[in-house]
Amino acid sequence: MVVLLLAMCEATSGLTQADALLRWKQTLPDQPILESWVINSTATTQTPCSWRGITCDSQGSVTVINLAYTGLAGTLQNLNLSVFPNLLRLDLKVNNLTGTIPQDIGVLSNLQFLDLSTNYFNGTLPLSIANLTQVFELDVSRNDVSGVLDPSLFPDGSNSPKSGLIGIRNLLFQDTLLGGRIPNEIGNIRNLTLIALDGNSFNGPIPPSLGNCTHLSILRMSQNQLSGPIPLSIGKLTNLTDVRFFSNNLNGTVPQEFGNLSSLIVLHLAENNFVGELPPEVCKSGKLVNFSAAFNSFTGPIPRSLRNCPSLYRVRLEYNRLTGFADQDFGVYPNLTYMDFSHNRVEGDLTANWGACKSLQFLNMAGNRVSGYIPGEIFQLDQLQELDLSSNQLLAQIPPQIGNSSNLYNLNLSHNNLSGVLPAEIGKLSSLRSLDLSMNVLLGSIPEQIVDLSFLQNLNLSNNKFNGTIPYQIGNLADLQYFLDLSYNSLSGDIPSDLGRLSNLISLNISHNNISGSIPHSLSEVLSLSEINLSNNNLEGQVPEGGIFNSSYSLDLSNNKDLCGHIRGLRPCNVSVSKPDGASSKRNKVVIPIAASLGGALLISLVLVGIFFFSYKRKSRAPRKRNSFSRLNPFSIWYFNGRVVYRDIIEATENFDSQYCIGEGALGKVYKAEMSGGEVFAVKKLKCDSDNLDFERIKSFENEVKAMTETRHRNIVKLYGFCSQGVHTFLIYEYMDSGNLSDMLRDDKGAMRLNWHKRVEIIRSVASALSYMHHDCTSPLIHRDISSKNVLLSLNLSAHVSDFGTARFLKPNSPIWTSFAGTYGYAAPELAYTMAVSEKCDVFSFGVLALEILTGKHPGDIVSYMQSCSEQKVNMKEILDPRLLPPSNKLLKQVDLMANIALSCLKTNPQSRPTMRSIDQLLEMETANI
Repeated sequence: MVVLLLAMCEATSGLTQADALLRWKQTLPDQPILESWVINSTATTQTPCSWRGITCDSQGSVTVINLAYTGLAGTLQNLNLSVFPNLLRLDLKVNNLTGTIPQDIGVLSNLQFLDLSTNYFNGTLPLSIANLTQVFELDVSRNDVSGVLDPSLFPDGSNSPKSGLIGIRNLLFQDTLLGGRIPNEIGNIRNLTLIALDGNSFNGPIPPSLGNCTHLSILRMSQNQLSGPIPLSIGKLTNLTDVRFFSNNLNGTVPQEFGNLSSLIVLHLAENNFVGELPPEVCKSGKLVNFSAAFNSFTGPIPRSLRNCPSLYRVRLEYNRLTGFADQDFGVYPNLTYMDFSHNRVEGDLTANWGACKSLQFLNMAGNRVSGYIPGEIFQLDQLQELDLSSNQLLAQIPPQIGNSSNLYNLNLSHNNLSGVLPAEIGKLSSLRSLDLSMNVLLGSIPEQIVDLSFLQNLNLSNNKFNGTIPYQIGNLADLQYFLDLSYNSLSGDIPSDLGRLSNLISLNISHNNISGSIPHSLSEVLSLSEINLSNNNLEGQVPEGGIFNSSYSLDLSNNKDLCGHIRGLRPCNVSVSKPDGASSKRNKVVIPIAASLGGALLISLVLVGIFFFSYKRKSRAPRKRNSFSRLNPFSIWYFNGRVVYRDIIEATENFDSQYCIGEGALGKVYKAEMSGGEVFAVKKLKCDSDNLDFERIKSFENEVKAMTETRHRNIVKLYGFCSQGVHTFLIYEYMDSGNLSDMLRDDKGAMRLNWHKRVEIIRSVASALSYMHHDCTSPLIHRDISSKNVLLSLNLSAHVSDFGTARFLKPNSPIWTSFAGTYGYAAPELAYTMAVSEKCDVFSFGVLALEILTGKHPGDIVSYMQSCSEQKVNMKEILDPRLLPPSNKLLKQVDLMANIALSCLKTNPQSRPTMRSIDQLLEMETANI
């Protein structure tokens, strides 16, 4: 390095500082900021000291180059740094500089301040940076492609541990980011008080040598791809006040020494893979203001020091496995504005202490085991904007003080045991946008005052014991948009025709009530409706024509008194229903218990079959004789005691007659089986007979059964049972009326049914299912064949991932080595040259699928372009499905995000692709912020 620097000095001997700056200027685009950089022809000596951004010492030597916030464009490649031996400050932050950081930057041996942040630098940190031993502030943060994604999508700004969009942005433009490994030599800069590397693409471990920087106060490394544990040496830097590690791939435990950092004000650990306990004395000094540890795998108690930490302003602990007590582990925080410890294992009562946190704006403790009643003091918080107490064990009535929270815009009390009547004071929540009281035991009438919530966009009162009529005034809630759900109550009377004035409503569910009368024609005029469910009521008469009823299904209207119309499954209105005579009535009475008995027998048989499956699996662990597959049917035990199921399936399909076939794959056919009791199943029959159970099909059958019996997710098709008898080996699945996504997209009429709202939901549903498979199963489950053919759609077009014949459970930190499996056009490129399969293969397939949903056809050209192009930018407006009108402004934001995410999934390097968990969280966050 010294030889290189000497050689450079010799090459530039005689070059003045003014000459060096002018030569640099000549290589830059013309820009007003550098207009003053000219040679004065009348001056006897040429000096740059009067130029904009240049400061000199008394001897005329340049000590400061400060062009921050000037919009400066170009590169630093032609700036000869060796002629500035006295430079103390180089400040170029917030500009449009590109290229790499000069390799010879270490020649500035007297430099004290270096800020290259918020530009577009790429490459790596030069090793020569270790020569900058006098630098006390080093900032190269946020050298990303800013502005590619809408900043409004970030709910908490740059400090949010949930801002996974940064990670997606890094993945999309990884080749044009500043990254690589952080050189361990950085620890040579012992005078550092600030080091900021956040918002880049650095990977690998955090250098332990940073422990040498004993003066370090601010350490920002968030929003990168760093891995490994936090070095123990970091926990010994007693001057640290601001530490940010969020949104990386860090793992291991957090050094307990962090509890000894007496000056700590900010600590961000969120969105990593940390385990173990949080430092119990993290707020020992009482100075901690901003603390986040969300989206990790922390266990153990909530840090005890948080109880007596009045300085707290913002705390995020959600999505861990922390334990504790809501009434003991938290104190009174006069400055606290944001508290989220949702989805942990916190118990205890909800106390009135929360009402003493007068600055609180956001409180979320959903998904815990908090019990007791809701203290009225919580609703005395006049700054409270969002309150989520859902999925706990809260009891008693909702307090009447609820009306005092005039700034509340999101209230979720669902999935508790709240009882009594809904207070009329609910109508005083004049700012409320979303109200969810579902899954409680609330009773009485729905108060008319609810119509005073004029800004309400979502209303969910389902699964309670509300009675009386539906208030017609709900039709005045003009802003209701996403859903109105009153299902599973005891409501009676007519459907108010006033609901037809909800011109923005997308989803209406009034099913499972005692609603009578006819369906008002006004509902057919709500053109925004894409989902409606009026089933299980006492409705009668003609179903209106037009609007949502042109695309409704009988299931949405089933189990009513006597509806008629042109919808499949309903009788035509011009055909009268004759009343049964006495004999037929008796026959009907006999048929009912017989059908019920058969249905019960079917259910019991399926359960027994499942039980024997697991018995078989346990027995199968015993040593077997070689070549057992060639001599025995290995699944013979699985049909034991399941003969009722077998006979019913054979009868329903007329021994698998081709007229019942609804699909065919490489390993078998799928049949529609309508049982005598009215149940409809999809039966997947393998192509095999008793003399030819080839290994491939046996393995596929075993994989599918194992995968499906160990997964439970709303967006994964349900397996009800499986049988093997004679020449028949088959699986019994939930039936999906709308078929597969591939056929739906190919058909123009089907594609029109898949509006942008539906397509966005399908992408979110598949992402949710894959996130569950990869991250929430006991062992990660890799599907290996994600494609539009393997996404099935229900009556209401909700998506379900299917066909797990090639699925495999992944051992920890170990890929699957296997022959090719999957569908060409969706398979990850690495499968062309390696047999190693990881969850990143599913991520690639998801990216192809998401683009297919958005464009309406397989995006073959786009995928090829993405793999051959380093820039990786596509104009989505030009490739969106032309059969649909452009998405609305609100949906356009989601479509743009999904397109960017899909592109990031197509990275050739598997490790550069995002995880399905980060994708799922991003999509969930975007939906929550509409």
